[in-house]
Amino acid sequence: MAPEMPPTMSGDEKAIRDAIDLWMTASLAGDIDTVLGLMTDDVVFMVVGAEPFGKDAFEKGAKNMGTQYRVDGASDTEEITILGDWAYTRSHISLVMEPVKDARPIHRSGFGMSIWRKGQDGKWRIARDANMTTTDPA
Repeated sequence: MAPEMPPTMSGDEKAIRDAIDLWMTASLAGDIDTVLGLMTDDVVFMVVGAEPFGKDAFEKGAKNMGTQYRVDGASDTEEITILGDWAYTRSHISLVMEPVKDARPIHRSGFGMSIWRKGQDGKWRIARDANMTTTDPA
C-alpha cells in the first residue's frame, strides 16, 4: 500500500502563511507600517492582563516598544482553517525582547489564535487576535 500523500496547500492557506511570515519579518525589523497593513481597520487584539484594543493602540504600543527593545522570535503555525472569506489560525509564539539599555532580556512564549478576513482585494488580514504569551520563568 502506497503512503498517503499530504493534502495540497490551497492558495488561501499559502496566502495566510505568507501573511504570517511577513508579519513576523516586519515585526522583527520594526516595520510597523507593513504590520498595520496586515490588519483590518476594525481589528481587535486581546492580550493577557489588558483590555481589548484596536489598531491605533497597537500602533502606539509598537512604536513605544521599538524605542525600548530589540525583538527576536518565531511563530509556529499549528493550524489553519479556512471558512470562505474567513479563517482562523492557531500558533505557538516565542519571543526574546532585548532591552536597548543595559538590562536582562525578557523571554515570552505561549499560544495565539487569530481570525483572518479576506478583503475585496483578495488579501488576508487579521481581524481579531488573542495573544496569550506570558513571561517565561527565569
